[in-house]
Amino acid sequence: MSEATSSHKDDLVGYLVSAREALLWKTEGLSEYDLRRPLTPTSTNLLGLVKHVVSMGVTYFGTCLDRPFEVPMPWLDDDAEPNADLWVPAGQTRAEILDLWHRGWAHCDATIATLPLDATGTVPWWPPAGRHPTLHRLLAHVNAEVTRHAGHADILRELIDGRAGLRNGMTNLPSQDEFDWDAHHVRVQAAADRFNDSR
Repeated sequence: MSEATSSHKDDLVGYLVSAREALLWKTEGLSEYDLRRPLTPTSTNLLGLVKHVVSMGVTYFGTCLDRPFEVPMPWLDDDAEPNADLWVPAGQTRAEILDLWHRGWAHCDATIATLPLDATGTVPWWPPAGRHPTLHRLLAHVNAEVTRHAGHADILRELIDGRAGLRNGMTNLPSQDEFDWDAHHVRVQAAADRFNDSR
């Protein structure tokens, strides 16, 4: 592998690891109820996002690259109900989902480390023209997916207990001491109210 190719892979993996760690961080310190409760009309919830993201990862970096993951995931079966991968039934524990997360991403990381960026896989549900992507493209695709869901987790966590921030150790936000968030909220609401036709 050339130095440039190695650097490209390192960049993609670095962003992927950062996004998935940020998502997992959003679950820390929460009760079972808060982890599982739906907070949007489509029932988006934090533990469901964790389950979905690792399931997606081992599908793209496992099944699609002919390196199947050994743990059964019946919520992805053809006969599973819609969105079964986006929530966690009461009989499935948080510990099971976190174990799946760590084992699943270890499997993905091994695949990524083993294969070159130009290795090709098969994604049967993609359009025919793009059905055989390279590992490079799969890394870009999964990065986009994980980052999107990490953003969902940002919003959900803030709705639950007000905790916000980019990742553990770096919120990327001014602190309460530096910034009056309540006054800022009032200012943003006042600007929106200028366009509220229902008033």
